[in-house]
Amino acid sequence: MDRDAMLRRVADAGRPWDVVVIGGGATGLGAAVDAAARGYDTLLVEQSDFAKGTSSRSTKLVHGGVRYLKSGDVGLVLEALRERGTLMRNAPHLVRNLSFVVPAYVWWEGPFYGAGLKLYDLLAGEMGLGPSRRLGIEATLKAIPTLERDGLRGGVVYQDGQFDDARLATTLLLTVADLGGCALNYMPVEGLVRAGGRVSGVVARDLESGRAHTIAARAVINATGVYCDALRRLDDPGAASVVSPSQGTHIVLDRAFQPGASAIMVPHTDDGRVLFAVPWHGRVVVGTTDTPVTDTPLEPRPLGEEIDFLLEHAARYLTRDPKRSDILACFAGLRPLVRAGAAATAALSRDHMVLVAPSGLVTVTGGKWTTYRSMGEDAVDRAAAAGGLPERPSRTRTLPLHGHGTPVRRPEPWDVYGTDASAVRRLAREDAALAEPLHPRLPYVAAQVAWAVRREMARTVEDVLARRTRALLLDARASLEAAPRVADLLARELCRDAAWRDRQVEEYAALVEGYLPTGGAGA
Repeated sequence: MDRDAMLRRVADAGRPWDVVVIGGGATGLGAAVDAAARGYDTLLVEQSDFAKGTSSRSTKLVHGGVRYLKSGDVGLVLEALRERGTLMRNAPHLVRNLSFVVPAYVWWEGPFYGAGLKLYDLLAGEMGLGPSRRLGIEATLKAIPTLERDGLRGGVVYQDGQFDDARLATTLLLTVADLGGCALNYMPVEGLVRAGGRVSGVVARDLESGRAHTIAARAVINATGVYCDALRRLDDPGAASVVSPSQGTHIVLDRAFQPGASAIMVPHTDDGRVLFAVPWHGRVVVGTTDTPVTDTPLEPRPLGEEIDFLLEHAARYLTRDPKRSDILACFAGLRPLVRAGAAATAALSRDHMVLVAPSGLVTVTGGKWTTYRSMGEDAVDRAAAAGGLPERPSRTRTLPLHGHGTPVRRPEPWDVYGTDASAVRRLAREDAALAEPLHPRLPYVAAQVAWAVRREMARTVEDVLARRTRALLLDARASLEAAPRVADLLARELCRDAAWRDRQVEEYAALVEGYLPTGGAGA
């Protein structure tokens, strides 16, 4: 993908786009894929980098929503199970089956959770990934060797899906391009264009050149997550809020804390949250929290009490108690939970909603990664009607995503590229310098940086280390040590000078500070 070429398409457009999508996270990318697949002339604009926000900061699960069974939200569970199956079929190189173990330490927990998971199996039906089953003590410890043995009465195992969230976002970006759509990062919307009382386009500024572009559109979709209310108020200053932001924090530990191939699921922590400890890219991701917040910065930081909560609960279930000094990275994401009049964000709706303003502005918000495709379909249905576009059915339920290839069994570093993996490897073979590792503690080589710039629209060191690769989350300190090398590669690819290169390293160093825990009770 060539960003300059995409910009020229915007500048040279001689007629309105059919659909302009604002927001380059899971929801916006899903909507753009859906619109482009229907044959609509589609443009997506993102204020920062694709998946910069919540969409790169999830628990890395494509799940049917087993946690929602206790609230009786069977409809949401069924939708999630259906979408999980669709995603595993359409992106088998990115999504895989993962076993989850629910340990039991009280006599009634095994039968109780076992019954609930049998209901989950029943709801999944043909979409199921395998039946749940009860485990004895030894079988539970075989699955999770570092699980606390004292008081253990066995467990229950069930199947769900796992993925790499930022890499799926990149795959959706490439799919938009494959379908003839246009997408631009670092292109914030500064205003809405109106004609005859209706929204007829946007004003967006290219942050690299500083140039503002007035972009005409027949339909505009607001898919900006926790920022959707701010955009709605550009259209209607009196618009009431429809989302309540919640912060979810995760910590990343060395795989030695949980060397088994299965994940741990704790269905009920002290405050009623669900906790996961998930093997991912050779590390263990522990999360998540659910903390109501009022501020919505683009770069949220984990709260000290959130980190303490995760460390405390991890220590209860693992034989080796993690300390703050063991954390390789910590990260936070903001969820756009749909308001439902509840006091606690854990009780707010995880389902999505689509609103159409009198001006025709379509807002889609809420939901989760697993249901991104159905959210996009619903949004485009409403946008097509609002914009008077020719009626065309969604094609995304059976649409293979870019790189569609062999299903992942035991994930390897190159699997996330799907059928592009051979081309990335070829870069390394053709240039010995690009075959060099970025850092001894990271599973990446320089060729992946070049590929990220040339084919995946990466523009900064952060884009490469946080999202095109996952270096920042796998080992924040190692990623900082790799930053100068990455900046050199970027400067060469983008024809930037030494001053730009130095600024990139400085800015990345400031970013990394937010991914390393400081102080707190768990130190």
